[in-house]
Amino acid sequence: MKSYTLAIAGCGKLAHIVVEALLKDLLPNYKLIGTYSRTFESAEEIAKIIDTSNSGYTCTPCHSIQELLQLKPDYIVETASPTGFKELALPALKNGSNIVTLSIGALADAEFYKDVEKTAFENGTRVHLASGAIGGFDVMRTVALMEESEVTFTTEKSPNSLKRTSVYDEVLQTERREVFNGDAIGAIALFPTHVNVSVAAALASVGPENIKVSINSIPGFVGDDHRIEVKSENIHAVVDVYSKNAKIAGWSVVNTLRNIVSPIVF
Repeated sequence: MKSYTLAIAGCGKLAHIVVEALLKDLLPNYKLIGTYSRTFESAEEIAKIIDTSNSGYTCTPCHSIQELLQLKPDYIVETASPTGFKELALPALKNGSNIVTLSIGALADAEFYKDVEKTAFENGTRVHLASGAIGGFDVMRTVALMEESEVTFTTEKSPNSLKRTSVYDEVLQTERREVFNGDAIGAIALFPTHVNVSVAAALASVGPENIKVSINSIPGFVGDDHRIEVKSENIHAVVDVYSKNAKIAGWSVVNTLRNIVSPIVF
């Protein structure tokens, strides 16, 4: 069985899911050799989990992205933020490391997208976009190849999840309100860590500037409900995914890593 070295950038709750999958032997082709996070303690915590397991190898917590890249990992899982992905992507791809990312919002920046595409092509590396809390990429990409379509992305969220954003108002606790209506570029600019999935849907279909995005605050709501609707001459598709928490995003990374090495790919 061929083995690949793995590193993690961004060691929060979602990174712990990847480690859980490693310990459950759901990722037998990978060895986690390095971790990096905004706080060194978070990177160290995950490294210690590997070191104290029966994995048979050690994991190095790193103080910087440069230190992480010196480990020459085959794959880097990025679960930090669009800003973190922008800092990591080009150096990692040039370093020979492939990336699995959840911070797809960074790719709404057309110039950065082109730089990532060019750098990956020139260095024989790839960026894998994990599905996160949505699905239907296969349908969206197929319709995009087939014919012109119109795509809408509607999200329902708890007002509490918006507390650290510019749209928050105490009235949201008692009043349902649409807090954003526009395209994916505007959405990710206003909510840098909340709507990566809208950019993912846009990139899979009509592009970040053409998808119609609506974000709605619902009093008492728990979790996120993302609804994607695709309409074309021959197709009408609806993908609606409710998630109580962000666990599905972490497990989508696990699924992506499994697909990379699987002889049969969904």
